[in-house]
Amino acid sequence: MKIVRFQDPLDLIRFGVLHDDGSITLLEGEIFGEFRDSKNRADVKKLLAPIAPVSIPCIGLNYRHHAAESNAPIPQHPVLFHKAVSALQHPGDPIDLPTKLASHQVDYECELAVVIGKTCKNVSKEDALSHVLGYTCANDVSARDWQKDWGGSQWCRGKTFDTFCPLGPSIVTKDEIPNPNALQIKTIVNGEVLQDWNTSDMIFDVPTLIAFLSGSTTLLPGTVILTGTPHGVGMARKPPRWLQAGDSVTISIEGIGELTNPVRLEE
Repeated sequence: MKIVRFQDPLDLIRFGVLHDDGSITLLEGEIFGEFRDSKNRADVKKLLAPIAPVSIPCIGLNYRHHAAESNAPIPQHPVLFHKAVSALQHPGDPIDLPTKLASHQVDYECELAVVIGKTCKNVSKEDALSHVLGYTCANDVSARDWQKDWGGSQWCRGKTFDTFCPLGPSIVTKDEIPNPNALQIKTIVNGEVLQDWNTSDMIFDVPTLIAFLSGSTTLLPGTVILTGTPHGVGMARKPPRWLQAGDSVTISIEGIGELTNPVRLEE
């Protein structure tokens, strides 16, 4: 099932089921409990990010080829940072290039996002995927100057500006993706493919990440885990390829769909 979240004509936030023909029907029940397709057509005013995250833990340097292009050693443990939930952006809405805390080095990162569906703590790798609701596309937008040079060795300032976490367009439930570490993943900017790899290149696979993040730590339903990006980021290109106002960025993941956002200057 592909679950979407949307605003209806009365400005109520609802969940729906996205069908192959593009139509949406209303979802009945609770997405963190029992739910089903009502078969009743949904009246969609605006498509939203498919979840409003309660937290966004992110993993850096989690693809072998990306670590190599970054001239970084293979991590011994997952490299953890967080995005603020206020960084969320909806499909089709703009990524804002910061102008107040200005950045001239804003980068794209295609990422598989894992949506936790059940509270978990200290779970094993073997049991980890049973706590997953599903998967969606994410763009871990990153201001490299604030991340690398001006953040005091911490990444969060460069990772958590408003609009720096587009998610969507839908959550594909885990039954439709039996192996999240066998998916083609791409970034396309203005029609040009800049990242094109496979989630099989992750250093720490999805079950390992869930086991690690839940160690001595409670993961709540609605936690969205960003699992890292493959090689091909703008920072590593020669010359670097930074996002510019007027660009269009698409994140594409096999079996999930495409997430597209325009780019503009912060207003």
